[in-house]
Amino acid sequence: MTSFRQIEANRRNAQLSTGPVTEEGKTRSRQNAVRHGLTAETVIDALEDAEDYAAFEMAVTADYDAQTAVERELVLRLASLLWRLRRATAIESGLFKIQAQHLLQFRQGRRAQQTRRDTIDGIHRDPVATQDNNSKDEPTGGFDTGLPSTTELADQFDDLTHSFVRLSNLSARPLDRLSRYEAILWRQACQILFTLRCLEQRKPWEGLRLR
Repeated sequence: MTSFRQIEANRRNAQLSTGPVTEEGKTRSRQNAVRHGLTAETVIDALEDAEDYAAFEMAVTADYDAQTAVERELVLRLASLLWRLRRATAIESGLFKIQAQHLLQFRQGRRAQQTRRDTIDGIHRDPVATQDNNSKDEPTGGFDTGLPSTTELADQFDDLTHSFVRLSNLSARPLDRLSRYEAILWRQACQILFTLRCLEQRKPWEGLRLR
């Protein structure tokens, strides 16, 4: 068991330690947060930037005046949960993007097939009639405003709807699993927020008790 003298000696030695002085040492020290603790457990090195997480964690901790080890641990845990919630949002966007790519490939294939069919039909069609039909399809003086038309906006909403339906009908049920994952994270985050608020409300009473 560590004696009281050893504890006091460790405290004195810690006060003498000012940390790394050189730039190389400071850089290596900053990486400790990346390799250890909640950062190492939260950040996926192959997919995420540890410096982005460190900045996000710093922004979250700046909102709280954590004065005890318990409060600091709770705030760090809150930052980890909020980061994973952001990741869940990115996963949802990625799922819709994958479905949008499938939908685009399907439409491109259908257009190519229609173009081939029109080409074959045009070979056997009367050249004079084909020329007359092409002249009718030419624009008649309209202008492009550069803004999406009502039909284009409706198509975008339809695409989102189709993508959602396709995702919902997949056997793996990715949206359902993602929703449950987010619910778990939000429940934990709310518990930590409630605990931090309770600890904050206790501080004035503890100050009066010390007097």
